[in-house]
Amino acid sequence: MSGPYVLVVDDEPDIRRLLRDVLEDEGYEVALAGSVAEAKTARRSRRPDLILLDIWMPDGDGISLLKEWSEDGSLPCPVVMISGHGNVETAVDATRLGAYDFIEKPLSIDKLTITLDNALESARLQQENQGLRRFVSATAEPVGDSAVMSGLRDQVQRMAQHDTWVLITGEAGVGKQTFARYLHARSARRDNPFIVVAVGSLSGEESIAELFGTEQGDRVRFGLLEQAAGGVLFLDEVAEMDLQTQGRLLHALDNQRITRIGGNQPITVNVRVIAATRADLPGAVSQGRFREDLYYRLNVLPLRVPPLREHSEDIPALLSYHMNHLRQQDGLPARHFQPRALDLLRRYQWPGNVRELRNFVQRLMILGTGDEVTREEVERTLSGQAPGEAEMDELSLYPDLPLREAREQFERQYLIHQLERSEGNMTRLAERVGLERTHLYRKFKTLGIDPKKLKIDG
Repeated sequence: MSGPYVLVVDDEPDIRRLLRDVLEDEGYEVALAGSVAEAKTARRSRRPDLILLDIWMPDGDGISLLKEWSEDGSLPCPVVMISGHGNVETAVDATRLGAYDFIEKPLSIDKLTITLDNALESARLQQENQGLRRFVSATAEPVGDSAVMSGLRDQVQRMAQHDTWVLITGEAGVGKQTFARYLHARSARRDNPFIVVAVGSLSGEESIAELFGTEQGDRVRFGLLEQAAGGVLFLDEVAEMDLQTQGRLLHALDNQRITRIGGNQPITVNVRVIAATRADLPGAVSQGRFREDLYYRLNVLPLRVPPLREHSEDIPALLSYHMNHLRQQDGLPARHFQPRALDLLRRYQWPGNVRELRNFVQRLMILGTGDEVTREEVERTLSGQAPGEAEMDELSLYPDLPLREAREQFERQYLIHQLERSEGNMTRLAERVGLERTHLYRKFKTLGIDPKKLKIDG
């Protein structure tokens, strides 16, 4: 894989050439611009991983460019300012607008390379943290020592050595995104982005704009394909993609070129596609809902993740992992299962697979009391009654609370339950409960529900 792509913007030719030679020796790809106009053109033609930006140029200044490039108060990539005429006020302005650092000329090459390495690492960690907030249960590798899981890990490690597209299939909640991330972490693209496309939340023109980006005058919004440059584009529930987007995406990826909405200049993209679905894709192809050519393109390396009931010997390890994960994440007290409780859980069918198991453990950890989890507590929790409650009777149906508090308690439990049934997809949840998404987010905030902490990989 090629190194990070750096755009150097400086009006002095000698400095541009020096920076290009130094950075190329360090393994970076480098583009040069000697003016504001050239910088805009270069940035439009390819999304940089980092920009080195001079303050003063013949046709404008770097501070104005920072303002123009800012998206929702932040920059789409790290920017390091360089100047021989800077002052404290200029440095403060640049930092306030999102610049990572400010380096004065004459440049120290050692300081410059260290700053660039730190800026890129900071951007990588920020992107990774954003991904993990959307994927709370992300693990270093799939959990379990059964023959099934060992075989799957071996298969994924072999797939990781090639750059071919992968199609991961399996029931809802089996851990398809976990395997996708595991594959990415063991591939040559491991240091580059892993971008998740929640296909079910996009449709029509919105989907195309999100994937391909947009241009309007000098303003450029980089789409998910450009954000995934050098890394992986993970298409979650790819069967829900509309036909128009399927065709455009296939054409773009086959040719490794895209054109942003509103733009007219083709842009080179280099991504690996990993798609996941719980749907019957061959059936969708025969019904005309999914393109046959895209299906065969995706299905070069198929990976089926089995339901939990097919490797039930991994249940104790999964229970232990998720208990420890939640204890470390939320500071909850440690608990362990009594033998009779563990035996019941081994024999339970887990229709919601690993997602259901994780949510089950979360309920036990938050609502349960005592060091030990009993068989009776497990039975109550699996039946939908909160751990620690008495048997379902009139008092549990009608809690002794003021009406407003009782209603809030019901709404909170109802929305959490429906969010789990919707697999964390806010569009599906809004349709299921009959509320607009904006109203739904307000309701979550009022009830103190953080939907991100309740989502789990499919």
